[in-house]
Amino acid sequence: MLQIELVWEYISTLSLLGMESLSMQMYKYGVVRMFDLINDVLQWDKFYLCGRLQKPVHIVVDNLDINSCNAVNLRAALSTALLLLPSEFSEADLYAKVCSLSYMGDLRMLFAEDKNKVKKIVAGQFDLFHSMYQPFLEECEAKKLLRLSSTANHQIVVSQDHDLSVVHSLVSALPRPIRSSINMKQEKKLSGTGKIVNDIAISSREQAANCLERILRRKVMVSSARQAISGLLAVGGVNATKYLAKKVNKAWKSWR
Repeated sequence: MLQIELVWEYISTLSLLGMESLSMQMYKYGVVRMFDLINDVLQWDKFYLCGRLQKPVHIVVDNLDINSCNAVNLRAALSTALLLLPSEFSEADLYAKVCSLSYMGDLRMLFAEDKNKVKKIVAGQFDLFHSMYQPFLEECEAKKLLRLSSTANHQIVVSQDHDLSVVHSLVSALPRPIRSSINMKQEKKLSGTGKIVNDIAISSREQAANCLERILRRKVMVSSARQAISGLLAVGGVNATKYLAKKVNKAWKSWR
């Protein structure tokens, strides 16, 4: 119960500081073992908690230095997005791709989520995404994995090469279990044009990207189904039905 008490202590403090409206809002929270949190952040075991931390969050208490662990997660998320994006794109496109990773394969996106959810998340928190990922973009630029330039409107444009050496560097930044899954699939397809460096097998950028996307889609699908069932059991059938009805109605409006 310690986590819940800390959350309410934080909310109560904000209320005393003049943000009384916080105490009148509905909150959704979860309780997780720290081992499971760290494992998902570093290994992408379930690709659920790590997906949430790839987007802007406010950490109330950080006894285990989650921010430092999450740097590994953010670097891997950026590498994944770069593998899935074309040779040139905008900074907003990059953050939209990063944000969309945790929704790929999510069953709720088919009928119970706003189709513009990712765009709205990025537009509403663009500066926070920028502050999160700018250091890793500069790191990639220093390694000559991409190039950053500015438009007349001061918008950042990202350009990247698609040769196998760049792909290898990006795949190397992914969690070990993800790399192992890619290797098992890629080694079967490796041809004379492929490349094996430091035990990472890459047949082509396109195949590596498609393989990575399938792996993440499957993980998200399983996690989203598990969360949906857990939510149903936690709040009961009546409350779950009301909540789902609101989500479906919101999603329907976004498609009209």
